[in-house]
Amino acid sequence: MAATNRRDFLRHAGLGLYSFSIAGVTAWLTPRDARARGAELGVLDASEAHLLEAIGEAFAPGAAEAGIAWFVDSQLAVPANDSLLMARYFNVAPPYAPFYRASLVSIDELARQRRARNFAALEAGAATELLRELLAGQPDGWAGPPALLVYLVLRNDAVDVVYGTTDGFQRLGIPYMPHILPPTPW
Repeated sequence: MAATNRRDFLRHAGLGLYSFSIAGVTAWLTPRDARARGAELGVLDASEAHLLEAIGEAFAPGAAEAGIAWFVDSQLAVPANDSLLMARYFNVAPPYAPFYRASLVSIDELARQRRARNFAALEAGAATELLRELLAGQPDGWAGPPALLVYLVLRNDAVDVVYGTTDGFQRLGIPYMPHILPPTPW
């Protein structure tokens, strides 16, 4: 991670920029740009990122393209007190990577139990239906962190990355009225 101190990190994060590595060179990019440019993942592996993108898409269409996996990955790499992940706000004990990994594995396993396929291979309707089971409580056969907590954390991360920007507000037709306007639109 290129941020040399907390102040630097927070300044860039306030702009919607995070530190990513592309071919060994560190750059400050949005998660969308990091995904588009093939930035390296630092914490998640490629299969975890693929699964997180599929889950994010089921929660908030556009989450994959918006770079949910790169956003989560970048936030797993920073100190817990600087993380912008919803896990922090739901009082998940740091470090957060084990929670995200266990959540991903548990959702994928539930998909195999219910639909005999990986979550990423499910059609949109089946994926949404499966995630609704988490909202309803502990599904039969669930072996991960509390299902409702997983639902809330992953859903809010997906919504954040898709709609938590000035462009996201515009797509929703909601006037963006921050106390302090960010210097860039992302």
